[in-house]
Amino acid sequence: MSELSVRSGGVALSGEESGEGPAVVLLHGLTATRRYVVMGSRALERAGHRVIAYDARGHGHSDPARDRAYGYEHLAEDLLAVMDQAGVQRAVLAGASMGAHTAVRFALAHPERVAALALITPAFEPDSPRMESELARWDALADGLRTGGADGFVKVYGIAALPPQWRSTIETVLRQRIAAHEHPEAVADALEVVPRSRPFEDIEQLEQIAVPVVVVGSRDEADPGHPLGVAERYARTIPGAELAVEEQGPPPRSPLAWQGGQLSKVIAALAAR
Repeated sequence: MSELSVRSGGVALSGEESGEGPAVVLLHGLTATRRYVVMGSRALERAGHRVIAYDARGHGHSDPARDRAYGYEHLAEDLLAVMDQAGVQRAVLAGASMGAHTAVRFALAHPERVAALALITPAFEPDSPRMESELARWDALADGLRTGGADGFVKVYGIAALPPQWRSTIETVLRQRIAAHEHPEAVADALEVVPRSRPFEDIEQLEQIAVPVVVVGSRDEADPGHPLGVAERYARTIPGAELAVEEQGPPPRSPLAWQGGQLSKVIAALAAR
């Protein structure tokens, strides 16, 4: 594994790469870091891929952005800078949540640079009636992080409202994620800015995507913040897209998006197409 440092728009992005072969770029979600796409799995490297992962601006070990520049236009520019510096002309993009939306924006702007897309738990819907209530929740999470650190963030997150079998796991992961950031105040800024940014304007724009696509959804019991219905809508709209989701219990099944090794197999199968 080798370290990767990229400058984009005045921001130093921290990343890493490992393996050899066709490139896969991993894009994490809001409040996460580069580890939280395939959860540290090396299955993609073993399958013959060069894997590139980096912390989004303001996250992990990457620099904060000036003037709260965390919109999807900036995140897509960062992806382009990473690929250019790494010498990658065309890659499979595997993004989770914010990373999925970044990948879509990039694919619409630079289709020639994308070999395939793995869109993991997308949540953005341009015509969503839930927008105002969702923005209030993101703002509350940002305030909780600023005033109370990980404790404040977890308190606002509302662990108690989740099914009992998931509470301990989700709280542990949330605390680990928040602790991994060098600049938590930048993550709080991103919590306010990213949900107000639009990676695309109309759901029909997804019909322009002309590469192999798999959409990975999660069932709402474990991950209500990423509704399965949104993943299903993306899969219906993108030509030829496949939908992948964990089997339904009982017993309750851990979301496919949380299983790094299994998720890596899905991405590798997509790359093989």
